[in-house]
Order: sequence, then structure tokens, then C-alpha cells
Amino acid sequence: MPGHVTMNDVLIAQLPPLILRSALRALVSQGKASQGIFVDHVQRRLRASPPSFIPPAELFDSKAPKAPQFLASVRCMFSSRIAVESLPYFSYFFTCITQARLLWASESELETMLIKACGDVVQAIQALKESHPSRTEELRSKLLELQQALLTCDAYSLEKELSRPFTRARVQVDDAYSWFFPGTLSLYNPDYQARSQISERSYLHTSAEAISYTSLGILEVPRLFNGLWQLSSPAWGSATSKQQNAALGQLLEAGLLAADMADHYGDAELVYGLFRATLPPPIANKVIAATKWCVFRQPEVEITRQFVMEAVQERSRRLGGRIELLQFHWYDYTNKDYLFILSELVRISRSHSELVSNIGLCNFDAVHTEEACLHILSEIGEVGLVSNQVQYSLVDSRPIIRLVDVCHKYQLKILTYGSLCGGFISEKWLNAEAPDIYNEALQLTPSQRKYFDMITTWASWSDFQILLQKLKSIADKYQVDLTNVATRWVLDRPAVAAVIIGTRLGVSEHVESNLKVFSLKLDNIDTNSLDKLVLKGAAKVYETLGDCGNEYR
Repeated sequence: MPGHVTMNDVLIAQLPPLILRSALRALVSQGKASQGIFVDHVQRRLRASPPSFIPPAELFDSKAPKAPQFLASVRCMFSSRIAVESLPYFSYFFTCITQARLLWASESELETMLIKACGDVVQAIQALKESHPSRTEELRSKLLELQQALLTCDAYSLEKELSRPFTRARVQVDDAYSWFFPGTLSLYNPDYQARSQISERSYLHTSAEAISYTSLGILEVPRLFNGLWQLSSPAWGSATSKQQNAALGQLLEAGLLAADMADHYGDAELVYGLFRATLPPPIANKVIAATKWCVFRQPEVEITRQFVMEAVQERSRRLGGRIELLQFHWYDYTNKDYLFILSELVRISRSHSELVSNIGLCNFDAVHTEEACLHILSEIGEVGLVSNQVQYSLVDSRPIIRLVDVCHKYQLKILTYGSLCGGFISEKWLNAEAPDIYNEALQLTPSQRKYFDMITTWASWSDFQILLQKLKSIADKYQVDLTNVATRWVLDRPAVAAVIIGTRLGVSEHVESNLKVFSLKLDNIDTNSLDKLVLKGAAKVYETLGDCGNEYR
């Protein structure tokens, strides 16, 4: 009896907000059914009682500003997939900035809020794309209105000689406008004032000489990739375009030339594309853009050669040039359309190398990796695939069971993610108690909630502590960081080409620490001791989750 009064009603009414949110996170983690109920309920409530448009004076009141509350309400809208309706609220917020004649200092609370608001626009536009709204004049009008508000803010900040945090939002809105209404004039024309300054900088620093490289198709790639998945959520923090470019420049100077991203990682492709456009051609031609085309549900249009070509062109457009590696993910192996798509992708890489030069897989298991290779071989006469990106770490070594043999057979390399378990494999968690992953006071990221489950699938938290202690002892032996040992172990596994290390662009970087992995060589005693601790859990993870990537299907 859903409406019947029970003790649960009393419990819900009395719980402190922190515990209530923790309980709600636990409930929605149970699967699609509970997630759907939650989102549908929030949508109905927001549509019945939408947020109010707060006057500018109240939004930015010096003593009690209501802007944080206003933005929180708008986040609820696009996060519950009411993305179209959220756009006028953003337009109003940015219009109020100039109406209130706001002034902000660098690194002030106000500037931080504006940076977060622009990050919210990035996420809202991504949610808008994923909701597949009708391409109406109303949508066009809302996008134009938002872009005009951002343009006015940008001009205002330039006039007042303030920092300009609006670039990311402007670029993302422009990209959405071009995507929804192809053939229209661009709303945003980026300036490359930093080009001359960047050209004078010493890229490819001498430290790059110590970096290990490997072949990947026709590419020579560093064995560490910069992972940009953290741009997919504000949970990892927000930064301005200027801060992100500076961070990418630092990575490039260190010799870390390759970045991994995806079509659904917020504005990652746009961020990297604009950065690459600021580089002098000799340097720009050396960086490696690895992105993904991820199909999470049945496409709404007929799958043809033109459909595949348009997908490649879209990735290339967002990156502002060639895709060095395009990795393909498919939602359901029972639908064999993906075999046709992969064959077409390989053909395009041969006929249109200015768009894409190498094709790989993402989260394919061993059986379907082999199926793809055999199909392309029969269609084209060569395998044509160069890699498969899968989760691989000390606590998830499923690739050794079947995938490695298939990769050797067809000469594919493995790119790995999750190799540090979202940050759990670090000294921070050494001798720490098992976290309550739904307790927001701990400020765990979405990745950490996922990888905590991976750790406890592999073994117990106490077993994980034994692993961290072993990693620490080996790290002390070589005078490196604990994370370096974990990364080195993965790099030394058969068929592994590179490890993807996540970076919070403009928020925090660990460049110097990550580079230590290249000077680290584990001896047989170290490797065998780690193998003894972790490999026994591979079968358990395989039996629980299935082969690589099965958790995404």
C-alpha cells in the first residue's frame, strides 16, 4: 500500500540530510528501475514547481547571495534530464551578471562560482544532446539567447579587465548549435592570442627523452595517456579554458603527448581541439588525440555508410582536425550492426586518413573482439583494428583470462583505464578504514564509488590494505610513489601498450609523480610477490562481472 503510513515515513522525516542523501544514493545504485523512479519523480516535481527567477540584486547580494541556491536548482533540472527547460535559467543568470555590474577578483569566491556556473553549462549541453530533443525554432532561440548572454558577459569582463571564465561555456553552446542545426553559421569565433606565446615555449622538454614509447598501428605513442574522463562531471572540479590550456601545456612539455577522451566526456573533445589549434604546426602534428564513439542504445536512424561517416566527421569537427585513434563502443552484442560499423570505420581510416588514422575498440570482451577481427578480415582482407581499451588494474586483471590471447592472435594492443582504481590505489588510503561510499562528507567521486565495488568484488578491504602495504614497501625500495608501482605492474603485463591516467585539467595534476614510472623497473621478486597477491582474484572478478566490459552492458 504505497500511501499507507508506516514507520518509514517517520524515519524519512527525522533523518538528517546527510544520512537521507546517503540512503537515496544507495537506493538509486540498485539499478535502472530504481533510477528511473527517482528521476521521474524529480522531473514531475520540478515541472510542477519550477525554480523562480530571482532578481539580480538578490542573486548577488553581498551579504546573503541567492546565486548558489539558484544554480543548485538549475543543476537539478538538467541532471534530471529537463535540459531544454534549464537553458533560459542559464541565460537569465549570465544576463544578471552584467545587469548587476559584478566585479570579481582572481581566485575569489565569486570567480569560483562563475567558473562552476560555466562548467554547469557544459554539463547541461551534454545532457541536452543526450536527451535528443526536437530541433525546433524554440530550441534554436534558447541556444541563441544563451550564447548572446555569454557573449555579453565575455565582452563585459574584457571591458572591466576581469578574468574571462566564459570561454568553455561559449564553445560548448556553439558546438551544440552547430550539432542541432548543421549548416548554420558558427556563433563563436575563438581567438588564438596565446598562439605566439605558446610558440615561444619550450615544448617537448628534455624530460621527454626518458619517456617510453610503443607502436600502436601507425602511431608511436607514449606509454602513459592523459585521461580526460574527469571533464564528464563537475564532481572533479571545474576550471577555465585558460587554466585547462595551461595544464595541457604542462603535460605536453613533459612529453605526455597523448590524450584519451570520448564523445560523452562533457566538452573534452572541444577542450583538446581548441588547445591543439593554439600550437604551432610542428608541435600540433605530434600530439595524439584518442577519442571514442560510444553507442549506448539503438540508433534512431538507419545504419548506413553515410551514418558512420557522419559520426567520424562529427568527432573530427569537435577536435578541429584528425583523430589519431577512434575507439568504438557498442551497447549490445546481440545486435550485429556493430560489425558493419567497424568495417566501415576501418575503410574510412584507409580512404580518409585526414579524418582518422587508426581504429580501436572500447570495452570489448575476448569473444567479440575476435568476432570483430574475423569479420573485418573477411570483409577487407586485414584486421584493421589496433587496440582495445579495457579496465585493467591490480584488482581487476580479467584481461589475462582470455583477452590477452585474442589480442596476441590478431596483434591488438591493450589500453588500460582504472589502473589506480579512481585514486584508491594511493598512499592516501593506506591504513585507512573502509569508506562509506554513500557518505557525501567523504567527498568521494563517482569513480571511487565504482572502484570501491571493484575492490570488494576482488577481495576484502583488509586484503586491499595488504596490497597497499606491499606496494608501499616496493615504492620505498625504489624511492618512487606507491602509484608508480601499481602503474608499472600494469605496463609490464602482456599486450599492454599504455596506461591512461586521469587528469583534473586546471584543478590538480601529478605530472612529476607520474613520470617516475618510466625510470622504475620491477625485479622478479617484486613482480612475483604482487602476482601472488592479486592474480588469484582475477577468476572471482571474471565470474562475478563477466569478461572485460560486461559491466557496461
